[in-house]
Amino acid sequence: MLKSFIPILFGVATTLLSCGNTNKTATPTVTVEASTNADTEKRSISAELKANGHLPIEEQVALYLKLKEENPTAYNFDNEDELTMYGYGFLWNNQTNAALEIFKLIAYQFPNSSNAYDSLGEAYMKKGNMELSLKNYERSLAMNPDNFNAEDQIERIKFPNKTPITPQEKFVKVYSVEDYKADLDQLGHKLIEINPNALKFISKEDFWATINQKKALITPQTTYGQFIWHCSEIIASINCSHTTLGGFWQESEMLKDVSLIFPLQTRWVNDKLYVVDAMSNSDVVKPKDELLSINGITVSKLINDIYKHIESQGYTETTKKHFFNSWSTELIPYALSFPKTYTITIKGNENPIILNKAKDFKAPYRDNSITPCETNLCLEFYDDTATALMTISSFNYYPWNNLQEFKDLIDSSFKRIQSRNIENLIIDLRLNGGGSAESSIYLLKHLVKAPFKYFVNSVHSSEHEIHQPVSNTFKGNLYVMIDGNGKSTTGHFMALAKELSLGTIVGEELGSNQLCTAGQTVCRLKNTKLQYYVANTASRVAVKTLPDTTGVLPDITVTQPIEDYLNNIDTVKNHTLKLTETK
Repeated sequence: MLKSFIPILFGVATTLLSCGNTNKTATPTVTVEASTNADTEKRSISAELKANGHLPIEEQVALYLKLKEENPTAYNFDNEDELTMYGYGFLWNNQTNAALEIFKLIAYQFPNSSNAYDSLGEAYMKKGNMELSLKNYERSLAMNPDNFNAEDQIERIKFPNKTPITPQEKFVKVYSVEDYKADLDQLGHKLIEINPNALKFISKEDFWATINQKKALITPQTTYGQFIWHCSEIIASINCSHTTLGGFWQESEMLKDVSLIFPLQTRWVNDKLYVVDAMSNSDVVKPKDELLSINGITVSKLINDIYKHIESQGYTETTKKHFFNSWSTELIPYALSFPKTYTITIKGNENPIILNKAKDFKAPYRDNSITPCETNLCLEFYDDTATALMTISSFNYYPWNNLQEFKDLIDSSFKRIQSRNIENLIIDLRLNGGGSAESSIYLLKHLVKAPFKYFVNSVHSSEHEIHQPVSNTFKGNLYVMIDGNGKSTTGHFMALAKELSLGTIVGEELGSNQLCTAGQTVCRLKNTKLQYYVANTASRVAVKTLPDTTGVLPDITVTQPIEDYLNNIDTVKNHTLKLTETK
C-alpha cells in the first residue's frame, strides 16, 4: 500500500481549479488512455488519474507510481502544479482524505517543495487536525521563508482568538515612512527578479525613477489606502497584464465608506466621459451628459492619470478603458485622494455642479449591452443567412480538469454547424480572459486548413510541435469579434488567427497578443503586507508579423456609441451580422 512507503508528511496553497469527482466501484478497472493528441510530447498524468477516477484513491496513487516506474518519459511527472491542482479538486469537493493522499504523493515526489507541505497543512486543518496542520505549515515556512500563507496559518493556529485587521481598518492605517519606502524597494526588486519581461516595455532607469517618485510622495500621514495606489502605478508601469494587485478587489474591499465614492456611474467612450447612471444626482445630471472636469481637473488629464495605475499587455489602452468603465466610481476617489466633495462641470452648462454624496453604488459595473454566455460556450443559428454565432467566454479548460468537456462541446458544435450547412461562422471572443493553450489549439484545429505550429517559445510545449487540423474543418466565412477584455490565451489564439488569415476580425484592439508573460507568483510586502501577483513565465506563439507593443488589431474597427450603450444595443455584433449579409 502507498502508506507503507510514503511517510505521514508535514501541503503553498494556490488558487486552483477543481477536478472531477471520484467514484469507487466494486470491481475497479484501470484505464490507461491512449493519447488523444498525437502531437503532444508528454501525456498528462493528472488526466490519466482522472480517467481512472473510479479507483479508490490509494489505487490511483499506486497507478501513478507504477506508470512512473514503467514509463518515466511518457507522462509529465515533473509537473508538480498540475498534480497539486488535481489534489485541490478533491479538497474543494470535500473529499479531504483523497486530497491528503495526493498531497502526500506530491511531497514524496517533490521533497524540496514548500508548496507540498503547505497543501498538507491546509488539508489537515480542514480535517481539524491542528497538530499536523501546524507541523506541515512550519516545515513549509522553514523551506520557504517568503511563504506568507504558511506564516498566516501558523499564527491563526497558535492564536485562534486573535481578531485580524479588517480591510476598512487597513485602509486608514498609517505605517512609518521607513516601512513604506522599504516595501517600495522590495516591490521593485521582486518585479524584476520574478517577471522575465519586467523591463521589456520600460527602461530600468525609468522603472526605478517611478519608484523614487513614489518614495518622495510618502509622508508621516500617508495611509495604506494611499500607499496601495502608489504601488498600483509601479506594477502597471511594466505593462504586463498578468502582473497585478489582483484586479481592483483589494482596493474596493477597503473602500466601504460610501461617502467617499464618486457619485456618478460614468463611461469613457471615444475620449469623452459620459454619465450612464446619475445615482443620487438625478436632480442635477442625467444619463448621456458629458463631463468636462471633476474637482477642477479635466477628464482627459484625470483619465490619463488613472490609466497609469491600470495594468495592460504592452501599450494596449482598450484594456484600461474597460477596467475604468467597470470600476470608475472607486478609481476616481483613489486618483483624487478621497475628496470629501465632488464638483463637476458638464458640457452645455458653464456652472459647476456640487454633487450629492453617493447612497449606494455598483462595483464592478456590468456592461449590459453584451449578452454573456453563462456556460462559457454557446451556439445559436440565424437560418435566414446561414449564419452561426459561437460565443466562447473562456478558454479555462485544462487537461487535469475539464479539457475533454471543451473538446466535446467544440466537436458537437461543429457537427451541428456542418449539418445545417452554415456558410458564415461568427466566433465571439469578447470578455474572454484566456485559459489553457490546449483549448485554444483545439479550436484552431477546427478552423485551419493545414498543419500549424503553436508555440515557438514556451515552458509548456516544445517549439517543434506541429498540430494537425481535424479531418473536416470549417470551410465557410469566418468572423471573430474581439475587445480589450480578451487576454492571455485569447491573444495567442487571435495572433495566430490573424497571422494565418483565418477570417475577418471585428471590434477593437484586443487586450493581448502573441507574447504572454503568464503564470503567477503570489508575493507580499514585508511591512505593509500588501499582496500582489507577478507573472513568472513567458510564452510566444508562432507569428512573425505582429508587434509586441499592441494588442491584436481588428480588420474592421467598430466602436459602440454612447447611445447604443444606453439602449443595450450590441453594436459590434450587429455590424458583424450585417457583414454576413453581404457575402
